[in-house]
Amino acid sequence: MPMSIKREGFAAILHDRLIPIGTVLLAIFALWYVFTVVLNAPFERDQAERAGVEISTSELISKTMAQKRPILPAPHQVAVEIWETTVEKKITSKRSLIYHTWVTLSSTLLGFALGTGLGILLAVGIVHSKVLDKSLMPWIITSQTIPILAIAPMVIVVLNAIGISGLLPKAIISMYLSFFPVAVGMVKGLRSPEVMHLDLMRTYNANRSQVFWKLRWPASVPFLFTSMKVAVAISLVGAIVGELPTGASAGLGARLLSGSYYGQTIQIWSALIAAAVLAALLVMVIDLIGRSVTRRMGVVA
Repeated sequence: MPMSIKREGFAAILHDRLIPIGTVLLAIFALWYVFTVVLNAPFERDQAERAGVEISTSELISKTMAQKRPILPAPHQVAVEIWETTVEKKITSKRSLIYHTWVTLSSTLLGFALGTGLGILLAVGIVHSKVLDKSLMPWIITSQTIPILAIAPMVIVVLNAIGISGLLPKAIISMYLSFFPVAVGMVKGLRSPEVMHLDLMRTYNANRSQVFWKLRWPASVPFLFTSMKVAVAISLVGAIVGELPTGASAGLGARLLSGSYYGQTIQIWSALIAAAVLAALLVMVIDLIGRSVTRRMGVVA
């Protein structure tokens, strides 16, 4: 009986997750290879025309996937670059992708922690004060309409002027992006208890603090972790954007900058893939923690 349950469970995972994800990945890789040939082919045709030689279709395809500085690198070229800059390089080396990922991860986590804390504080204030609700909420929403690329240089310049540099300016930019989903999600979560439950707490003569900790806060936890999954991903974006105007020598943003300066598109794509993988891992960690916490609270997912 247990073996049949395990088989059914594996079949469900295979059908619901692995096959759909695998199909999408295969489609992405197929399209990636097609566009690699399409975008890189004009250069190879031009080279062949200048040399006065004919180039066959098979030769054209093979050359478009082996260019040193392609417009769009092939997936296997990016994979080789990632292998060489992770496995074949020391972690402490500035040529190691792991080293640059760690630098970006540090500012991401600090900015995420600051943004989560700020978002929770704002949400608590908004829920418990009508004045803050009417005054803060519109500004919180408006703040996200300003392009982060416009704000990042100003933040870096102002903080450098008062002697603050390094990790904190990038973390503040991450915080600016990540506090918004947490604040909005927590406001909804803290207001999610039904009126009947609030009335019941009043009949028990519960004060505001007791209503908050025994009713509002437990009800908001699922909303909090859902918001945190969005916040941690956008915090990574903020950390990378924060590295761009500083001319940083380390971090995924620095890898993107140096790759664009020297036309190293393979390096650019390897940094992009590393950022995507890092974001996925961070979201998975938050999801696992959220599932564990809500399960202990008795919430059925």
